[in-house]
Amino acid sequence: MIYYNPRQWFLLTFRFNKADTLRELFPLMLSVSVYAGVVTFLLIDYWHIPETSILRKVIYVHQTIGFVFSLLLAFRINSAYDRWWEGRKIWGSLTNNSRNLAIKLKHLVSDKDAAFFSYAIPLYARSLKNHLRDEYVREDQALLATDGNKHVPNQVASAIIKNVYRLNKEGQINPEQLISITNEITSFTDICGGCERIKKTPIPFSYSVFIKKFIFTYIMTLPFTWAFDLKYFIMPIIGFILFVFASIELIAEEIEDPFGNDANDLPLDNICDNIQKHVAEIFTE
Repeated sequence: MIYYNPRQWFLLTFRFNKADTLRELFPLMLSVSVYAGVVTFLLIDYWHIPETSILRKVIYVHQTIGFVFSLLLAFRINSAYDRWWEGRKIWGSLTNNSRNLAIKLKHLVSDKDAAFFSYAIPLYARSLKNHLRDEYVREDQALLATDGNKHVPNQVASAIIKNVYRLNKEGQINPEQLISITNEITSFTDICGGCERIKKTPIPFSYSVFIKKFIFTYIMTLPFTWAFDLKYFIMPIIGFILFVFASIELIAEEIEDPFGNDANDLPLDNICDNIQKHVAEIFTE
């Protein structure tokens, strides 16, 4: 995730980074600009089509669907941001629940068991991060199965609850305390399910394809309506319009799955480090 000062708007305007859509779209913008120049040449200089041609009437079609198109793109970026923000809220809950679980266990378990929980609680966050990124990182093999195809967050949660039940049988945790602790551990699985729901339920295919086709058709037909008024000035204008529309779609595609390694995805590594730090502080106080 990119951290920045939103008040430095002038510097941000002229700042370019790997997340900037201009880098990715520039070849396509150049191609579309050349295409607009070719269309202008054919209409005006080669075929000498009069300005009173029916082609000029197509501009009314663009004006009619332009407003609807803008609403469609606004809904697209808003739906993607909702998924990004929901993911951030879910990971915020994981941070809070990890702290709460550590605080409750600190005053109930021995130093030996505290060492286990101070390792296992942050491990759940790390394993969930890797699970959402389709990665498998070897951890403590005494705690986790060696098979990377298994659901690692479930293994960690199972190991935590197993030790909690053991402490309950040994009398270190009474039934009332067990209920409170179990609720925190159960929330881990709910959080995992919420993240998997976001990751494995993308925007419907037909909706995503329709927007891409709409952008392509809209851009490719613009030169036929504007060439008579703008002449060859249409070339940079068409490239800029493509940049605006396509950038919205690219940004939406990037943030609708917020758990990856893209520049605008959630800072899961930092969140996991904070959980590790805070849980360790709680158990060592």
